Amino acid sequence: MAQVKINRTMLNYQLDGPPRGETVMLSNSLASDLGMWKYQVHALVDAGYRVLRYDNRGHGKSAASLGPYSLELLTEDALALMDYLELDKIHFCGLSLGGMVGQMLGAFHSDRLISLALCATGSQISLPDSEWKERIKAARINGMEALAEGTLDRWFTKTGREHLREDVAKIRKSIISTSVEGYSGCVAAIRAMDLREIIRGISSPTLIIVGAKDQGTPVSASEFIHKRISESSLKVIPDAAHFVNMEQHEMFNDCLITFLGENKIIK
Repeated sequence: MAQVKINRTMLNYQLDGPPRGETVMLSNSLASDLGMWKYQVHALVDAGYRVLRYDNRGHGKSAASLGPYSLELLTEDALALMDYLELDKIHFCGLSLGGMVGQMLGAFHSDRLISLALCATGSQISLPDSEWKERIKAARINGMEALAEGTLDRWFTKTGREHLREDVAKIRKSIISTSVEGYSGCVAAIRAMDLREIIRGISSPTLIIVGAKDQGTPVSASEFIHKRISESSLKVIPDAAHFVNMEQHEMFNDCLITFLGENKIIK
C-alpha cells in the first residue's frame, strides 16, 4: 500500500497487476476499506487489468479530515488520485458510496472514463434523517462497534454470514476501525445527495449490479438508475445482499470482467 497527500488530505491506495494494463479503479462503501475488493483483485489481474484500490476519505488508512464532506469533495479526491498516478482514462467501479462517486464522475468527468460500473448504490437514499442521526449519535457515544451488527445484517444475507465467516469477521473489523469523523463526514455527503436528474448526463458505457436481497440500496434503486442512463445494462444477482461483490463474487466477477472486455480501448 502507498499513501499520498492530495486535495488537502492523505489518501491510502494500492496498485496491483501489469503496469501497461487498462486500469480498473475500485471505490469502497461507507464504513469499509479497500480490503472489501479482495475477491476482485486476482480475477481482474488474471484478466490483464491493472487494479487501483483506494480508501475513501475518512476510511481505512486514509486521513479523516474534519467533516462534513460532500460528494463533490469525494469525487475530487478520486480525480486527484488519478492525476497523481498519471491515469488519463480508467474503468471505474464503485459500490454503495463508491457508486455515488462513480455517478458524479460519469455525469461530470466522462472524458476520464473508459467505462463505469455502479454496484449496490442509489441516486438518492431515502433513509429518514432521524435514522442517520441515531447512527451518528451511537457511533460518537459508543464507537463504530455500536453499528457493526446492524451493518453486517444489511450487508450480507443470513446464509452469506454463515458461509463467509472469515470474510465477515474482517469486514466487521473494517467497520469498527472506521474513523467516526470519517463516517460522519461521508454520511453528510450521502444525506445531501440527489443525483436523480444529474445521472441523465452519463454517456459512458455503464454496468449496474445489485444483489436481489439488498436492503439499503434495493433493486428498485438500480432499476431507476438504469432507466436514466441510456448506455447502461442492469444485472440483478440472486442470493446476495449489499456486499454482492463478496457474497456472490464469482457471478459478480464474471459479469464485471465480461463488461470490461466489451468496453476496452481500441488501439
